[in-house]
Amino acid sequence: MDRPTPNTPADGKASTPAGEGAGYSTTSKSGIAMDRTIEKPRRPLKTVMYAAAGLLIFTLAAWQILEAGGGRALKVQSDRIAVSTVITGTFEDFIPVRGRVTPLKTVFLDAIEGGRVDRVLVEDGTIVKAGDPIVVLSNTNLQLDVTRNEALVTEQLNNMRTIELQLEQNRLDHKRNLNDFNYNIRRLTRLAARQRELVTKGAVAVSLFEDTEDELAYNIARRDLTLESQATDARLQEQQLVYLRESSEQLQANLTIARANLENLNVRAPVDGKLSGFSVEVGQSITRGGRLGQIDDPSNYKLSADIDEFYLGRVDLGQTAVFERGGTDYRLTVAKIYPQVTAGQFQVDMEFKGGQPDDIRRGQTIQTKLTLGDAEPALLIPNGAFYQDTGGAWLFVVNNDGTEAVRRPVRLGRRNSRYIEVIEGLEAGEQVVTSPYTSYRDMDRLKLD
Repeated sequence: MDRPTPNTPADGKASTPAGEGAGYSTTSKSGIAMDRTIEKPRRPLKTVMYAAAGLLIFTLAAWQILEAGGGRALKVQSDRIAVSTVITGTFEDFIPVRGRVTPLKTVFLDAIEGGRVDRVLVEDGTIVKAGDPIVVLSNTNLQLDVTRNEALVTEQLNNMRTIELQLEQNRLDHKRNLNDFNYNIRRLTRLAARQRELVTKGAVAVSLFEDTEDELAYNIARRDLTLESQATDARLQEQQLVYLRESSEQLQANLTIARANLENLNVRAPVDGKLSGFSVEVGQSITRGGRLGQIDDPSNYKLSADIDEFYLGRVDLGQTAVFERGGTDYRLTVAKIYPQVTAGQFQVDMEFKGGQPDDIRRGQTIQTKLTLGDAEPALLIPNGAFYQDTGGAWLFVVNNDGTEAVRRPVRLGRRNSRYIEVIEGLEAGEQVVTSPYTSYRDMDRLKLD
């Protein structure tokens, strides 16, 4: 059934047909329903913020991934670093050592006893012979000590002589008493024998015979007691005499030492040589054991050198050092090692073998080359300042196209003034950065510009 179409006036206003009630729909206006404008919905601000946050998180994640894969990088100008090539060659195991020329033998001249300088007999730098007088000292206290020691020795000797005399007197007294007792014993023995026969015949009273036997027994007992007393006195006095003799000998030795010290106030040269470091003046007080100077061997020298403590375990006695002078190579050997480390260095003494230069002087410094081991083929890199920054544990290795240097762990071995031995981590032909790493020791990559 066709629905009636309402009339549309010229003004565009629709009229309601007559007879239609309220239930008739008025929404079927042909022009208005088809031309209605649909507005676009607005995006809220929250959506934009979520999108920005997501983009930021994505960017950070990507940066972290790149950072984890490539590490920390720093752009470096290529002309500001030194790049060296790993080579195969012969490693000469030596270190440069600068030594000071010192006398081979030195005898220090010390004052055994202190005192006042009375006379100075020689000057510093004089060539002296053993026994030559150098300086004369005086010491009143030492002279008084010598006098007191002499008095004590004399007293002790007198005591010893007195005891020896007493011992001899006691020995003679005991000997005299023993002679008397032996005489009485022999006499009474004969008398008792005669009286025993007469008693049996009734010619002598029994009481008289008994008195004779009692007197004989008394003399025998006194003789035994005298023998025991003589042995005891002799033993005790002999022990005392031994003690006094030992004391006397000790005092005599002390007196000898004191007299020698008194004689040592006249200071003499102990050996032949050149007197140096001698600067005493008349009237100066010298303490006991004070250093007066020293006497050096004037013709034979050695080198005293300070070496870095890194090589303490590798330097050994008998190792050879060489230096060139006037077109001639001179050899030295390590003769003494002082293990004390001072300021990161230890000291060694090296002696000349096969001759020494004629024109060297005490205090002069000489550059030598100390050999630590035999020459061997090895991978080598030039010695550089990087070693102080890495300790030889890692290096920056340049890639093939030379655009960057990547940090790589390595193991380095021996080193000399020119090269460092490569044990593992590098191959021949690779290039490494050998300049200082102070500015980028925390970096993983260097981008070479």
